[in-house]
Amino acid sequence: MESLPKKIGVIISVDGNVSQVGLYNTTNDADIFWYGDILSGAKVGAFVTIHQNMVKIIATVVSESIIDQQNISNLDLYDNRYRQNSMKRSISLKVKGVIENQRFSITSRFVPMIGNEVCLTTQEELDLIYGVVQSEPSISIGKSLLEGKDINIPIDKIFASHIGIFGNTGSGKSNTLHKMYYELFQSSLKTYINQKSQFFVIDFNGEYVGESMFGLTDDNKEIFNISTRIDESDKIVITRRYLLDPDLLSILFDAKPGTQVPFLREALRKYKSIQNETSFARFEVGLLTTILKDLKNIDRVTLEKWIKVGELLGLNDLLLKPFKECSKELSYGNTYIKNKKGKHLFKNDQITKEGDDYFGFDKLREELADKFKSVSEIKKLYFFIEFQRVYVAIYDPKTSEFISPMIKRIENSLDALDRVVEVKDDISTSYKMLNIFSLVNANQEVTRLIPMLISKMFYDIHKNEVSASGVVNKTMHLIIDEAHNILNDVNKNNRDDWKDYRLSVFEEIIKEGRKFGFYLTLASQRPSDISMTIVSQLHNFFVHRIVNDKDLQLLENTMPTLDYSSYKRIPLLGQGEVVITGKAFNMPFFVVVNRLKSVRPNSDDISLVRLWDPNPNSDG
Repeated sequence: MESLPKKIGVIISVDGNVSQVGLYNTTNDADIFWYGDILSGAKVGAFVTIHQNMVKIIATVVSESIIDQQNISNLDLYDNRYRQNSMKRSISLKVKGVIENQRFSITSRFVPMIGNEVCLTTQEELDLIYGVVQSEPSISIGKSLLEGKDINIPIDKIFASHIGIFGNTGSGKSNTLHKMYYELFQSSLKTYINQKSQFFVIDFNGEYVGESMFGLTDDNKEIFNISTRIDESDKIVITRRYLLDPDLLSILFDAKPGTQVPFLREALRKYKSIQNETSFARFEVGLLTTILKDLKNIDRVTLEKWIKVGELLGLNDLLLKPFKECSKELSYGNTYIKNKKGKHLFKNDQITKEGDDYFGFDKLREELADKFKSVSEIKKLYFFIEFQRVYVAIYDPKTSEFISPMIKRIENSLDALDRVVEVKDDISTSYKMLNIFSLVNANQEVTRLIPMLISKMFYDIHKNEVSASGVVNKTMHLIIDEAHNILNDVNKNNRDDWKDYRLSVFEEIIKEGRKFGFYLTLASQRPSDISMTIVSQLHNFFVHRIVNDKDLQLLENTMPTLDYSSYKRIPLLGQGEVVITGKAFNMPFFVVVNRLKSVRPNSDDISLVRLWDPNPNSDG
């Protein structure tokens, strides 16, 4: 049964969307006890209810003032100004919506009128305003800032959308991110979530690697501690296709468009055509014989380059010895190579039987195949590119000079990548429901590559599956904390190919992902550093305290559901306080997010007093 309303005043003026209320008394109680409920008083930011026949108009208090009834002209002649009997409290209201037939909605059909009575908003009305629907699955996020009302957010409307979580360092954004997904994974839907969805967290600062994070056990969660500083790093599993993406590798290796990009693309094309280690061995030994047969016209340095790559691969020195000696012989321009018995090894640019026996091509092919088989997919790619450089040196020596600077970059990049990546043809069993990629111990190259690589891979795989079946029967959720690290658009279209390519990938995801069941959650302390295109495509926002004018301006321009009065309160929010707005909500809500005491991200401020205390266990 609905309680009797607490009447506080009457509408005395209406000017556009702002109404003035004359209060019956000047009480300034922040909260009022009324029929067993605690109601929020008529303070700035609080809801009030305007009764108009069978309709309840919901408004918020935007300002308050005192009217001196006995000195309305403010003349100094009178000395009774602001006395108790002279003061009249007044508040200004802005309409937010209407409760009609036990349902809250945003509409302009009803406006306040002079004489309408104004009451404090009841708990039942707050339930309707905050969208508490018992039949709709939801999760608890915290309490309303002014009323202390438990706030639940709808699972479907939030998690089937792109989410932005923004706030300065220490404002509580990491706790909000963790709280949301913690509650989701503990909800009544958790069994089906495990069967139908996967979640991928990109964690730049190692905040979410604790054993109890998100309330999941190892059965449902995998933590990848990615490190380029130690040899025993966890490895991310990717498919061969994404390792060999020519666009991605061209940018990673900083390949120049004139000669380096065409070389790299051709090398990758040939590499993809190689079926196995045996075909690789035949391919590279074939290159070697080409060099030997035409040494009259080929600089012997080219032969030495092939030998050098063989040494890097670990070929037996005894197998390479005949070629090293052959190289020395040809320094004198001899085009007819003979063995010690005087038998021709080459004749008429063809390898003789004696030559085949002398060089041991069969054994060389066998060992080359074995060595190639023993290295990782990434190392295979590196050695193939090195051999391909030798090939280019034969037919286009000038191009060989231009690609040489890139080879060192390739070596360094692939060496770092080899520490943290494992290549498989099938990755369907490599990831669990929740997968956390911690990059706190990764170098800059890996830090910028891995998020892009896995994001594109998971998105493409999921998109292709949905496109093939025509039905979204599973979802993927990509969560990026400190998203400005990889979505910064400061140098976009400024000859920064890496940023341009990376942003184009994520812009496609945020524009097209929703229809395929692929959703982004972005958290950042600097939303203005993120591509405007990406921020503008977010559907729901959780905004903590932000004081930077540039960040605030971005939010003002990209959050159409945030009204001006709510926007002005953002810099004043305390730790854990957040304004929630977006397509899932009727209006902006100010909420205090609950802190998970036993389980929370490693993002708390350091206490120097506790750190420096010589007697940490003392009572003093």
